[in-house]
Amino acid sequence: MVELRFEGAHDYEKVMCLTCILERHRVEERVEKIKIGKIVNAVALRGEVKVYHYSDYKERFEELDEILVERNAAKKRAVESYAIERVRYQKDMVILKLKGVDDRNAAEALKDCDVFITEADLRELPEDTFYVRDLIGCRVVNLQEGTEASEEIGVITDVLQNSAQDIYQVKTEAGKEVLIPAVGEFVKEINIDEKVVKVSLIPGFIHGATEA
Repeated sequence: MVELRFEGAHDYEKVMCLTCILERHRVEERVEKIKIGKIVNAVALRGEVKVYHYSDYKERFEELDEILVERNAAKKRAVESYAIERVRYQKDMVILKLKGVDDRNAAEALKDCDVFITEADLRELPEDTFYVRDLIGCRVVNLQEGTEASEEIGVITDVLQNSAQDIYQVKTEAGKEVLIPAVGEFVKEINIDEKVVKVSLIPGFIHGATEA
């Protein structure tokens, strides 16, 4: 059984043991940053900020020593590191007290700023569990049942979600789009090192592809 992890937007727990802890919004500068939330407001008078988190596991902020906050002043993006002094919750929102942010004015100055972590802060995943970021760009190969032959389908461009299961969005060489449910019935092997996902699809499945 394949399990997916997302650390960031959407995105993302699903059925078929496909746990989704969203990871989508990736920014690259000197180091790679993974967006995990957005500061939406100040809280009270002592410098706390309210964070809308992009994860179904909001307690992950308790595992962090610091976060990166990206300011966008005068169209010049600046990333600053803030140590986390305290974490609490207000319904589904995360309330953070950041070191050096000690009054409401300082907290309001961070409103609408995106919150990131670095790759080093990503949680270690169990075996057969993958971040969406690692699946994007993987080649998808269809195994021919009963033979050693295989057929190249295309490349994973996204992982979609609905109420039933996660879905690989695959772009073919012809520019068409194939949607493959990420379930054990179809997905047989994932090799992140080689960037290959092996699937076994029923006859006629790919013929339903649409123009991308």
